[in-house]
Parts: sequence; structure tokens; C-alpha cells
Amino acid sequence: MSHPLRLRTFRLLFLGRTVSAVGDAVVPAALVLAVLRATGSTAAIALVLGAAMVPRLLLLPLGGVLADRFDARRVAILADLTRCVTQLAVGLELLGGDPSLTSITVASAVGGAAAAFALPTASPLVAGTVDPAQRQQANALLGTTANASRLAGPALAGALIWAAGPGWAFVLDAGSFALSAALLAVIRVRHVPQPARRSLTADLVHGWHEVRARSWFWSSLLAHGVWNGAAAVLITLGPAVAVDRLGGEGVWLLMLQAGAVGMLAGSMLAGRLRPRRPVLLANLGLAGYAAPLVLLAVAAPAPAVVLAYGIALAALGYLNPVWETVVQSQFPPQVLARVTSYDWLVSLGATPVGYALAPLAARAWGDPAPLAAAGVLVLVACAGTALVPGVRRLAWPAPATPEPTAATVATR
Repeated sequence: MSHPLRLRTFRLLFLGRTVSAVGDAVVPAALVLAVLRATGSTAAIALVLGAAMVPRLLLLPLGGVLADRFDARRVAILADLTRCVTQLAVGLELLGGDPSLTSITVASAVGGAAAAFALPTASPLVAGTVDPAQRQQANALLGTTANASRLAGPALAGALIWAAGPGWAFVLDAGSFALSAALLAVIRVRHVPQPARRSLTADLVHGWHEVRARSWFWSSLLAHGVWNGAAAVLITLGPAVAVDRLGGEGVWLLMLQAGAVGMLAGSMLAGRLRPRRPVLLANLGLAGYAAPLVLLAVAAPAPAVVLAYGIALAALGYLNPVWETVVQSQFPPQVLARVTSYDWLVSLGATPVGYALAPLAARAWGDPAPLAAAGVLVLVACAGTALVPGVRRLAWPAPATPEPTAATVATR
């Protein structure tokens, strides 16, 4: 079996995704500092971040339909070019010296909408450029570079902001999207014949039926949603616990660094480890996120919390490439983008719920209560998928399955 990087098409896709990941890793820190410098208001930061999140959530199902109905490569190119324009607009606004919060917010909203169309194309692009036997390595490579970018992104952002200001971080991200679009324009993706054209509603319903027909998928989605909600609780309340009870800001920064290293290590492991029951093992690994949540709740010694968080994020780094590979093998290519969009919708939709509930619960009962409750929920939801026969039985590697009929839906 040849390495996927020996394939010219995947090399170009890999290069484009890597460059884009580096640009995206720089922007979060630059955006927060830019808005804070311009307004001095944390409410303004929330406004800009919310403006990007809301259209992304609302438009994800539509993005999945369009990526399935039309060429996923063309949808990805258009999304990359749109985000190139929005990031360049923000960068020029910041470089002009008198940034407008309204302009930045509008650009963030447009960029968030473009992301809703880009996210569902990722899995079809890999499935369309790499043979099934090579997809595990391909997904692991993409996961490794994405996590390495997250690890290096804050340092690169800090260097850019210190040397030239936050505006250049957005210019860099715009350039990364332009290069990604250019590389996508010259690759060839395996053609997926589509059935007769249906209405938008029928396509959405058909995609949902594909999700509902596989117990291993929808039960895991629910568990992953709980995990993302719990992660939002930790990100919201964890800094205060680290500063007030574990030793200061350095502990929190060390936790974040350990998490980034853990994700990188987990994605590298995903390229080598092929368990017989991939989804079962990955979900049980996610249940380990309960450990840092509970340790924070009881204010355990800082080294224990940092180590637990690193191991928990290593499980996430392992799950992502494995999950992508299994999904690509188990769903027909005609619905892969729609299925991916529902996956992203559950994962992203649970995050703001955690952000909203965590401070309310902390004010009512104190920080330990929501942290401990989130830990229990993660443990029950992720480990509980082992009770689902579809999760226990799903073996890897497995051939792609035909589109389920009404009869197969009823018997699964």
C-alpha cells in the first residue's frame, strides 16, 4: 500500500489544508486582541465571535446539501475565496488604524457563513482523492498538521502582533485561503454520480434518514455533543479555578499547552493504530475527559490536572481521524457531505450551550458543581455508547454500504 502523500492529488489537497490550518490558527488570538484594542470591550468580542458562529450553525445543513448536489471541490473553492475576501477586509480595516466594529462584525458573519459551506466538503474531498485503504493515513496526516498548527499558532500570532500588529495576521490568513483555493482548482476529485434532483427539503430529509439508519453514528453524535458542551464548561470555568485555587495563570497556560501536545500525539497515533472496534475504543477514550473536569472541581494538585487534560485531549486527537475514516467507509459518497454537516451541527451547536449554562450554574452553586456535573455527563454519554450494539459490532476496516432502504432502516 503506497503512502497517500505519493499521490499528487492528495499532496496538493494536503498542502492547501495545511496552509489554511496555519492561517486559521493565527487568527483567534489576533481577533480577540484587535477587537479589544479597538473597543476595550469584552462584549464586543462576544458580538464578533457570535456573528461568526450563528450563520455557521444555521447554514451547515444547506452547505451539506450543496456539497452533495454539486461538486464538493467547487463549493470548497468558492468558500475559500469568500473567506479570503473577508479576512483581507478585516486585515485592511485593522491596518488602516481606525477599525470599525460594524465592518469587522459583518466580515465575521460572512466568513462564518462561508465556513458552513466549507466544513461539509472536507470529508468528500479526502474520499474523492484517496483510496479506502489509504484514508486512515490521509486523515491522520491532516489531523496531525491541524493540531501542529494549533500548537504553533498562538506563538506565531504573538510574533506577528508584536512585530507588525494584528492586521497582518488576517492578511496572512487571507493569503492561506487564496493558496488553498488555487491548489483545489488544479486537483481532480473522483466524480460521484448523483441521483435525480430533489427539492432542498427532500435532500435534507434524506441525509437525516442516513444518519438515523445507523445506530453507531447517531448515538456517537449525541455523545460527542455532550463532550463538546462539557469542553465549553471547562474552558469557561477552568481559568478561574486554575488562577484562584491551583497556582495562577501559568497553570492554565500549561494546561492549554498540554492539551495541544496531547491532540498532536493522538492524531499521530491514529495513523498507526487500527483497532478492531474503532468507534468503541475512540468513544471510551473520550470518556476520559471526565478526569480533568472532576480534578478541577475538587481543586486537585496542578500536575495531576495538567496531565489528565493532556491525556484527555490526546483521546480527542485520536478520535478525529479515526472517526473521519469510519464515516467515509460506512456512508455512500452521495450523502457524505450532508452526513458531515449534521455531525458538525451537533458538535458546534453544543458548544454555545455549555458557554451559556456554565456561568449560570457557577453563580447558583459555585464552580465545582457544574464542572463535576459535566464530568459525570461526559463519562455516562461516551462510555454509554458501549451499550449500543451498533457501536460494539462496527469493525474496521469495513466496506462502504449501499444506501439503506426503508426495510434496512427498520431492522437496524
